[in-house]
Amino acid sequence: MAAFERSCRDEVEALKPGNVHVHADGHGMTVDHFLRSAAAAAPPLCVCGASVGARVLGAVRASFSTVGLNANLGIVLLCAPLAAAAERAAMQHEAPADRASAALALRAALAHTLAALDVADAQAAFEAIRIASPGGLGAASRHDVREPAAATLREAMREAAARDMVARQYAHDFEDVLAVGLRALEAARAADVRAPWLASVVHMTFLARFDDSHVARKFGPARAAALREEAAALQEALQACARPADFAGELMAFDARLKGRGLNPGTTADLTVASLFADRLIDLIARDNDD
Repeated sequence: MAAFERSCRDEVEALKPGNVHVHADGHGMTVDHFLRSAAAAAPPLCVCGASVGARVLGAVRASFSTVGLNANLGIVLLCAPLAAAAERAAMQHEAPADRASAALALRAALAHTLAALDVADAQAAFEAIRIASPGGLGAASRHDVREPAAATLREAMREAAARDMVARQYAHDFEDVLAVGLRALEAARAADVRAPWLASVVHMTFLARFDDSHVARKFGPARAAALREEAAALQEALQACARPADFAGELMAFDARLKGRGLNPGTTADLTVASLFADRLIDLIARDNDD
């Protein structure tokens, strides 16, 4: 639970253009909404032995009843399989003893967890999505969340993978989180970047590489693509900066521009939290198997 809450806290303590963070609220939400949501979601998300669907539904119910709005649906959808996979990886008999082997163990356990998802997981996730009622949610010709689930959660996510980055993780074994997100973290650490800027680097990496699904749902794919291009130029400048803190002014100006246009790259924030969480889970797996 602590790894999940700390990852959520790290994300809101970092300067992340367009999202809510300690330097600027936005979109009718505050840092307190996200911290209280994380604290409420953590216990059901991390119930030992629970299915992915049960973790998702329990966490969303707890979060929504605490703050009365959708503060972390995408985060929960991404972190529930990671939590279940880490539990499985930590229980393996051939225990990894270092970070590299722990990372491989998490990846293998996650692939198994996603392959084992069933219709009950889909039904629970559908209910969670209906409770959270995310902005821009439209109707789907197949696997609509307003209808009873007729396929496994992974099958339903595969149907949406081309238009939604959270669904894409389910369809492709979290490749973007485990490759793009974790590699951005590793590169930043190698360059002596420290928190809270680690989360900022991961956020900007995702924002510059992928069209944000939340922005695309609300404003259309062209607006999401334009945001990605704008972020890519800033990301290049950020990478060239010796100290990320020296680039804070440019990022705050970008943050103000996005919020002035009502653009909230929420899926990018979700992927950032998932990357931070996966990073901590790898450490926990390695540490548990060192004991």
